[in-house]
Amino acid sequence: MAKSAEVKLAIFGRAGVGKSALVVRFLTKRFIWEYDPTLESTYRHQATIDDEVVSMEILDTAGQEDTIQKEGHVRWGEGFVLVYDITDRGSFEEVLPLKNLLDEVKKPKNVTLILVGNKADLDHSRQVSTEEGEKLATELACAFYECSACTGEGNIMEAFYELCREVRRRKMVQGKTRRRSSTTHVKQAINKMLTKISS
Repeated sequence: MAKSAEVKLAIFGRAGVGKSALVVRFLTKRFIWEYDPTLESTYRHQATIDDEVVSMEILDTAGQEDTIQKEGHVRWGEGFVLVYDITDRGSFEEVLPLKNLLDEVKKPKNVTLILVGNKADLDHSRQVSTEEGEKLATELACAFYECSACTGEGNIMEAFYELCREVRRRKMVQGKTRRRSSTTHVKQAINKMLTKISS
């Protein structure tokens, strides 16, 4: 049995945007009406993505952490879901500062993330247009999904899977670069030895 690929995902967004509901909808296909918004939870989930078994560890942050806690979560995560509520412009405006924090903690690495506008079923109370979400995703250079954890509309599963794919791609690229650089070091060391011998 081949070892499954492991991916650590962290969900960020202001309290009340529906982070827990999104995660639970992804994991169970159900919607939960009530849960403690101050709780932070970690879930484990295994899925087959593109014929590969992927083990996800999903950190659902409470959205009320102080900067030090947040930075710890960012260091832990490999892929990030930034969530806002389409009926709450303030939550949308918090996305960019969040992305800046990710960049700050993760530099010089590029951050792997997706942007999710939740509560798409509440279109009548919408404060953030789909176009604005798309525009922000372009600025952040990431995929964008609008969905509803409540009704299940929008492709929540695809959003999580796409993030896993992206994390795996990045890891492979980094792995190759690392291998390449270590063989270069070996070559340099051998050349040095040869130079010493011949001199």
